[in-house]
Amino acid sequence: MSRSLRVLLGVTGGIAAYKAAEIVRRLRARGHEVRCALTRGATAFVTPLTLEVLSGRAVWQEEYLTASGSGEEAHITAAAWAEVLCVAPATAHTLARLALGLADDFLTTTALAFEGALVVSPAMHSTMWAQPAVRQHVETLRGRGAWLVGPVEGALASGETGMGRMAEPEEIVAAVEAAVGAGPLAGRSVLVTAGPTYEPLDPVRFLGNRSSGRMGFSLAAEAARRGARVALVSGPVHLPAPPGVERIDVTTAREMEQAVRAQAREADLVIMTAAVSDFRPRRLAPAKIKRERGLPDIELELNPDILAGLHDAAPQAVTVGFAAETEDLERNARAKLDRKRVDFLVANDVSRKDIAFDSLANEVTVFRRDGEPVFFPRQPKAELAGALLDLFTATLTARERAPVAGPR
Repeated sequence: MSRSLRVLLGVTGGIAAYKAAEIVRRLRARGHEVRCALTRGATAFVTPLTLEVLSGRAVWQEEYLTASGSGEEAHITAAAWAEVLCVAPATAHTLARLALGLADDFLTTTALAFEGALVVSPAMHSTMWAQPAVRQHVETLRGRGAWLVGPVEGALASGETGMGRMAEPEEIVAAVEAAVGAGPLAGRSVLVTAGPTYEPLDPVRFLGNRSSGRMGFSLAAEAARRGARVALVSGPVHLPAPPGVERIDVTTAREMEQAVRAQAREADLVIMTAAVSDFRPRRLAPAKIKRERGLPDIELELNPDILAGLHDAAPQAVTVGFAAETEDLERNARAKLDRKRVDFLVANDVSRKDIAFDSLANEVTVFRRDGEPVFFPRQPKAELAGALLDLFTATLTARERAPVAGPR
């Protein structure tokens, strides 16, 4: 983190409000100034004194004017002071008020006067999160540039498990920093592809693979945390969009190719983790293929080679390909590195159950056009994403600093 930020933490009335103390602690540990604003409901879960002690600053509550009676409009002062407004937890009611521009307490009045980066971390029961009204309010906020962090799937206050649990404090702190472009990738554009592609055989069947998309989503999330503008082109996966990431959903290889070409020329770094289907049926059956009609003849044809096309689609970018191998990893990876003309080729052995497609961890060897291979032992994909980005960013920085050859 390159500089200290002024963060206003808005805490609303949900059980996850108890995590506000840890958010304040982590922000302070990162060198940021923090002030807190509590709604009336939040004080039932966390006391103002707790957050005052942790932040070292007086806590704003319901009053618009200072207790001294000076006439200062505290919500205007707070809005002018903060660089980032982070609302965590954000209840369904708070999301609605923020989306509609309602201003009936200190926090929402401050939000209406605030012009900086807004980070919102929703938390509620899964049935509430699934309601169309809530989704509409979320999309309204996202459309205005707000960073949405979570929710995630996990244990809920009701004792059930489902989508609606607030993101963990470290994720929220990372989003606060990324929202102001304060990281080492600030000013850079990163394009990531993730997940499988599905090639339809008939209206109900398709050719596909087991890619979970987790590696690509982890890389996109980490790039955003480091301040990059991130576009994530994703095949069909069941993962929430990382905060601060523009997500573009596709299904087939040809759809992914179109999306990549539309984004690639603006990218400084392109990371192709998607497991793109090499083949597609030449003809799509108009109706479900019936077993009773016997074994069908399915003729295949080649899909576009999106990775090889990067050399022309993104000629100035640092380019990264991924290779999921089941045998002779090094020979196949080196051949693919040369054939695809990319800067890096990240290879892993998906025949191993501990690092298979749907695993939470990965072990890879990175083959480089310039330099010796780099081995990364098995580790969680979120951690591996950071190590890989360190490697890719070093090449990106070196390329930007290299002198441009003049006319001969």
